[in-house]
Amino acid sequence: MRTLFIGDVHGCSSELDALLKACDWSPADRVVLVGDLVAKGPDSAGVVRRARECGFRAVKGNHDAHVLRWHAGRAAKGKKLKPEHRQVLDTLTAEDWAYLATLPAYEHFPELNVVAVHAGLVPGVPLSEQKEEFLLNMRSIAADGTPSKRLEAGEPWGSLWTGPELVVFGHDAMRGLQKHPFALGLDSGCVYGGKLTAYVLPEGKFYSVTAARAYMAL
Repeated sequence: MRTLFIGDVHGCSSELDALLKACDWSPADRVVLVGDLVAKGPDSAGVVRRARECGFRAVKGNHDAHVLRWHAGRAAKGKKLKPEHRQVLDTLTAEDWAYLATLPAYEHFPELNVVAVHAGLVPGVPLSEQKEEFLLNMRSIAADGTPSKRLEAGEPWGSLWTGPELVVFGHDAMRGLQKHPFALGLDSGCVYGGKLTAYVLPEGKFYSVTAARAYMAL
């Protein structure tokens, strides 16, 4: 069985369809979306519906978690809902929300020796003890070992991850496609006019399609 790991789709449903075609996807393949299925792009509902109806696996991204909080009435007081998140709340169906609510913060695929996560894993911390805040938001590790969601705060966490699992992640469009020895970053900025990227196992090959246009500025 092939497994297609796909970077941040962000509501870009036509690009998702194009990437599946480029990968020669068939229903026998397993598809794993590495978070941020929704927000910023034109068709979040279409992406979630496709994932739901085709039985795609996915992990929760920070934007997925954000709209889930608003939908459940658990948004922080005083916070304003951005237009790109309002669109998600206005267009998802009850079935879509139910699907999003089932997404785990990470998923381990032991037979592939792969962990899929949206943002990253803190090196040296057991998988079961990783904090969801970092799983969904981390980008860097500071010189003192502190995890940070800020790009400029230190080294890319993936460059410090020494395995033994290969971690496949998204979230970091600013750094783009990342290829570290034990960590692959697949967010190549589709919603910002970049590309949507997949990593396919067991062949170990990358596939990508170019965005139809930039839907939002990076």
